Amino acid sequence: MPQADTARFLRDLHELRRIGAFKTGVHRPTYSPQDMESRRWLMERMREAGLEPTIDGIGNVFGRHSGAGPHILSGSHIESQNEAGWLDGALGVVGALAIARAGLPVDVCAFADEEGHFEGGFLGSRSIIGELDDAEIDRSRNRTDGTPLRDALAAAGLAGLPRMQIDPSRYKGFFEMHIEQGTQLERAGLRIGVVTGIVAIWQFRLVVEGQQDHAGGTTMAERRDAGLTAVRLLAAIDAEFPRICGERSTWTAGRIAVEPGAPSIIPGKAEVLFQFRDISVETLRRMEATLRALVQESNRRERCATTLQVISRSTPALSDARLMGALDAAAEAHAPGAWQRMPSGAGHDAQYIAKQVPAVMLFVPSIGGVSHHWSENTTDEDLATGAQVLVDGAARFLAGA
Repeated sequence: MPQADTARFLRDLHELRRIGAFKTGVHRPTYSPQDMESRRWLMERMREAGLEPTIDGIGNVFGRHSGAGPHILSGSHIESQNEAGWLDGALGVVGALAIARAGLPVDVCAFADEEGHFEGGFLGSRSIIGELDDAEIDRSRNRTDGTPLRDALAAAGLAGLPRMQIDPSRYKGFFEMHIEQGTQLERAGLRIGVVTGIVAIWQFRLVVEGQQDHAGGTTMAERRDAGLTAVRLLAAIDAEFPRICGERSTWTAGRIAVEPGAPSIIPGKAEVLFQFRDISVETLRRMEATLRALVQESNRRERCATTLQVISRSTPALSDARLMGALDAAAEAHAPGAWQRMPSGAGHDAQYIAKQVPAVMLFVPSIGGVSHHWSENTTDEDLATGAQVLVDGAARFLAGA
């Protein structure tokens, strides 16, 4: 079986982390000068690995293998969250380079904006499968500063470049390596996770309408406090969801905002961005039904009316059985007894590629489960083991094992 050049793999990872370095992590927001520098760096590494590199009009960097197939596709993303970790995304791209350097027929891709700096998110992987249209690009804005996506693309030198799409018939499968972004592997003393599937994320907006009024002159009996209604509803959700959720379900109130947000004014409006995640559609539907029932009960009891708005419902992406089998065998060869199958609680580019190409993911441990923070880290030993398993698994799959 081909072997990963783990020394070169680690050297590439540590070299890449110097671009946009922030404390022990990186700051490479999508289309920033640091992000574009990292994409140019990657194209040079692709050339060195014998691939033909291009960059397209949404920022995808693609390294094409020029030899005979059957081919596989592998990659992830190299932009980061703001002031975040050095491995989230970058690991999968450098791992894909390791597959190429091992002599396997692989196309390598760094997808743009998996981290969702721009409205819509997953711009690169959605574009490359034909699910991003010009109308969405026209209306998308940066979530932090409001910059139009078209302006950001122009500033990055990408305006006018064509956007590529993959030909699914070219690929036998897709591999993505990633840090776990959780503690399951570390707590169990394991070194590898073979991902069974990627959860769906269902997102909602809760809008509570009350009455803005004076915090001193309005008695408690007279109040229609939208903030307190929102808090009581979230407490009810948190109490009820454990009774109906799945083993790995999660739910988050990621944004809670009250208007006008002043210390001496009773909030007249509250808005909550709420999401839950699971790999089972049946569980997701049960959670939504429970959420709707709790909103209905809140409207019966409270003086403030709550409206539930659907933002998005994604679909779980289950890993391909043959790809998982190849990684299982590779994990046992390089980390005997120190691996497990597990779902992914986070979203990844693989869930979009899986719509057209059989896909799988490979996890390595995250120290302390930390991710989306500059202290994110994984030991070099675990990173190297992950690279070996990835290359071995890709080789076994291509050989039909």
